[in-house]
Amino acid sequence: MLHNKERTTPGPQGRGMLARLAALVMRRRRAVLVTVVMLALIGGASGSTLFDRLSAGGWNDPNAESGQAADILEDVFGQGQPNLVLLVSSPDGVDEPAAASAGTRLSERLAAEPGVGDVASYWLSGQAPQMRNADGDKALILANIEGDATTVDNRLVDLIADYGGDWDGLHIQIGGYAMFEHELTEQSERDIIKAELLVFPVTMLALVLIFGSVVAATLPLAVAMVTVLLGMGVMWVLADVTSLSVLAVNVVTLLGLGLAIDYSLLMVNRYREELRGGRGVAEAISMTMRTAGRTVVFSAVTVAIALSVLAWFPLAALRSVSYAGIATALLAGFASLTVLPALFAVLGHRVDRGRVFRRRARRRGEPDGEQAVENGFWHRLATVVMRRPLPIASIVAVFLLLLGAPFLNLKLGEVDERTMPESAESRQVATAIRTEFGSGEQNALQVVMPEATSDAGVIAGYGAELSGFDGVARVDTATGSYVGGGEAVPAGPMHEQFARGDAVYFSVVPAAGEPEDAQRLVDEIRAAPAPFQTLVGGQPAITVDGNDALTTWLPYSLATLAVVMVILLFLLTGSVVLPFLAMALSLLSLTATFGALVWIFQEGNLSGLLGFTVTGSLPGTVPVMLFAVAFGLAMDYQVFMLSRIREEYERTGENTRAVALGLERIGRIVTAAAVLISIVFLAFLISDITLMKAFGLGLPLAVLLDATLVRGALLPASMKLLGRATWWAPAPLRRFHARFGLREGDPVTSSPLRRTG
Repeated sequence: MLHNKERTTPGPQGRGMLARLAALVMRRRRAVLVTVVMLALIGGASGSTLFDRLSAGGWNDPNAESGQAADILEDVFGQGQPNLVLLVSSPDGVDEPAAASAGTRLSERLAAEPGVGDVASYWLSGQAPQMRNADGDKALILANIEGDATTVDNRLVDLIADYGGDWDGLHIQIGGYAMFEHELTEQSERDIIKAELLVFPVTMLALVLIFGSVVAATLPLAVAMVTVLLGMGVMWVLADVTSLSVLAVNVVTLLGLGLAIDYSLLMVNRYREELRGGRGVAEAISMTMRTAGRTVVFSAVTVAIALSVLAWFPLAALRSVSYAGIATALLAGFASLTVLPALFAVLGHRVDRGRVFRRRARRRGEPDGEQAVENGFWHRLATVVMRRPLPIASIVAVFLLLLGAPFLNLKLGEVDERTMPESAESRQVATAIRTEFGSGEQNALQVVMPEATSDAGVIAGYGAELSGFDGVARVDTATGSYVGGGEAVPAGPMHEQFARGDAVYFSVVPAAGEPEDAQRLVDEIRAAPAPFQTLVGGQPAITVDGNDALTTWLPYSLATLAVVMVILLFLLTGSVVLPFLAMALSLLSLTATFGALVWIFQEGNLSGLLGFTVTGSLPGTVPVMLFAVAFGLAMDYQVFMLSRIREEYERTGENTRAVALGLERIGRIVTAAAVLISIVFLAFLISDITLMKAFGLGLPLAVLLDATLVRGALLPASMKLLGRATWWAPAPLRRFHARFGLREGDPVTSSPLRRTG
């Protein structure tokens, strides 16, 4: 129960939208809390089955050449890319009579399974040597599980139960791309649970240290839980209307926890400061919504826009991250602006209950007011920087660029089984094929000629030509098989499997090696002359086309991001200079992050400490996704700072003084927010998936660099060098901003004693 009636009844606290929302929430606080909690419980319940509706794929461009080849293979030839591999072992050898008989029965049983087609087996192919390892104790069976991602995964679960482990004297390990996607989904689910179990207690401890109160510390975690549960529910609904990657859940969890805690930190801190300043509960809530609440709204929109640009890309995995990021940012803002003011209204002054630390009373003779602010750490740091702005800015900028230099050596690769732990069965199978077999059967290319010829001579000639490419182990087509070098193994008349009407396709099996070798082969085949139009498909071609799509669409997404950010930041600040400065500084803060990605995850430094396999390349989607999330967060903190500096500039009219005072008032809170969100991200270093480790390291690095070097040095130095030009805008735009600029109700009068966001 609150202390008196004044604190429960909202007064005339402002005429803006957020002030009206505050009044509504205070009047209906219990109804708001019950409604949001019920929605969160529904979201959590639906989220319990969410992983069954997600895919670990989505790395392909369906409109690219590889996608067209896959469509023709399915529509014309009834063929699919092999996505299931059985690695069959026999201690006495796979050619021993009992093992050969069991292998034949196994192959025939798999071929008879519903929903499984295109079975190719060592025993059914006349003991093709390329499908047996050099020691003779292992052989391969390849197949295609038909259907969409959900159908494939459900069918795979049944096949694992029926075929995994020991079978009629043979030992079977299951691999292939379907198994990789299945294990990636399961591993992601386990990693999320482990990360959440670690994040909540550590974050709770950090919040108690920041607020000094147990009750205040629990509020951000409550909002974070609501945000994540609501996000899971939204993802469950979206999975019905579009294909969603398992990465969507990682984004909801990772970003939802981080943003909700960040926004709650601002709101709770501001509310407590308003109470200490002598305001009643209703007035404190309204003022909190008009100040910190406005920042939360703008921040949520900024992060959502930064992640929306991923929707430009045709890869379903990136679009899933985009959808999840947009929903999570907006839900974090929604929860912060509804749950928190309702809880404030219920708790009143009890928000400081459970105090762990007591505020030190000000001693007689100690400075107060603005003098106390000027003695603060961030004020002193900004003052030192602005005395020597050019050399300090130059040193910090050069330092960040040097840290980012390794990114110039970036090599794009693919997301494959090497991103999984060594205990993953799909990885064990892929490693065995790569190291023990003479050809990479599961990385076979399909070279499709949609309108070719029935002339066996032309087909045979092109098949022999393909087999002559460096790195080709074998080519199978309608006229026979061709081993590396062009030697033909006759197949008799035109084989219907490879020829239908005027359409012909060639299965090009690369020699055993790293996936990058097969990707190089894709480029060489596409560049070489052919007797008819060809389309190259297969998993290596999917990777090549996916990386090409990233480089093609990246300029469009960056241009969209730049234009929208300039408009938003102009509406916030009224300056046409600050938006470009803020974006430049945010980009500079990311250079070290991208350099670290290459130095650690591509070149392998610290691989022993972090526990991952070095591949010599980075999946192209990793830097793109990391950029979108990290840039959104960097702009997030720029918004926090610029909003407060703008408030001080309007109050004092002095650029240098406004920068120092603004940084001092916002510095402590933004630092705490950066530390807390970094704790959330760092928890994902415990993941066994290399992709998630990259996020768990790259995002905290970007956030902490932005919160220290950029905010503490580059921003004040740059604004000092620009002087009053920082706030320049042509007269027509000044009038536009005066009418349409982002502000909330009546101007907020800043108290020199208040140090909040």
